[in-house]
Amino acid sequence: MSALAGLKVVDFSKFLPGPYCTWLLADLGAEVIRIENPRELGKQRKVFGWDKLSDEENARLRAHDIFARGKKSVLIDPGSDDGRAAIHKLIESADILVEDYRPGVMASMGYGWPEMTALNPRLIYCSVTLCGQTGPYARKPGHDPVALAIAGALSRIGDHPDRPAFPGVPVADLLSGSNAVIGVLAAVIARATTGKGQQVDIAMSDSSLALIANILSRNPDVAKAPPKGMHRADSGIWACADGLYLVTTDMEPRYWRIFVETIGLSELADRQMDRAGWPAMKERIAAVIETKPRAEWLAILEAAGTQFAPVLTVAEALDDPHNHARGMVLDLPAPGGTVRHTGCPIKLSDTPAAVTDAARPAGADTAAVLATLGYDDAQIAALEGKIQ
Repeated sequence: MSALAGLKVVDFSKFLPGPYCTWLLADLGAEVIRIENPRELGKQRKVFGWDKLSDEENARLRAHDIFARGKKSVLIDPGSDDGRAAIHKLIESADILVEDYRPGVMASMGYGWPEMTALNPRLIYCSVTLCGQTGPYARKPGHDPVALAIAGALSRIGDHPDRPAFPGVPVADLLSGSNAVIGVLAAVIARATTGKGQQVDIAMSDSSLALIANILSRNPDVAKAPPKGMHRADSGIWACADGLYLVTTDMEPRYWRIFVETIGLSELADRQMDRAGWPAMKERIAAVIETKPRAEWLAILEAAGTQFAPVLTVAEALDDPHNHARGMVLDLPAPGGTVRHTGCPIKLSDTPAAVTDAARPAGADTAAVLATLGYDDAQIAALEGKIQ
């Protein structure tokens, strides 16, 4: 049995935070039904040139989409009268709705929170947006870096003490998607007591504020917070002789002592908190590390028991034995061969995630889902005919 078996999710999301949320819910066993707008898909295919691909090429492309896996795909026009009637029927029987449109857009299509809770009082309605449903920035457009900027987190990213930097991975998106899962499941637990659903309002800017919590905790006067960047000598990213990199985090005193003794700089063991000496110490460490190739240093530091790791490329991470042992690298069957996916990051001992299939083409489940709503073959054919 899956952890979330019996929960039905209607998924309107299309950007990264919402699909990440519903991807996790699907991996954990919820039935996720993805509403796909044929007009939006058409625009997407033209923008990326996918309209020139064959059906098999598009099917394989979809199979590569990790955040679409485990979901049923219903291709239907949510703005049409017939499509709206079908989706309303689906929502009547659903537990959860997830959407990531700007505030007001879902209501304009006939799927706003007040209308949907009247239709299904037990519905949990999760909205993931840049800045939330309320506040001066509620209708502001933007993506991950904008949320990080509003939260003050972007100003703390990167090593340069003055200039902000992009993080290189979608930090706000994935953090917001995780918070959406937490909010949805908290509402499911609350519903067991109250019998009622509720709205879950997840803002990427809110989620990003958590990234500065350590700065607030350690600096009551944030104006006096130290400049960003890793200035300590006991942590660093170091270039090796072969141009590859490793990272060390020997911040505990005993680890620092072992590290500097291992690399032949034992005279630094008692200078860990010599802040004025950190720049020179880092230069000395860097000079030592760049004398040997990475593989040699990995063996030396492993034997010493210090805190280190190679800075793996994406390709190296996907081949790493630990990531494979944890079930975090999967090869799933797909048109034209297998596709490589990341696994589910949530590990449960009794009801583990079950990932078996990659995503199927858009609309692959339209007929089957409509049949569960009482539509006969003629009605299904009529609805599908209107989106060709």
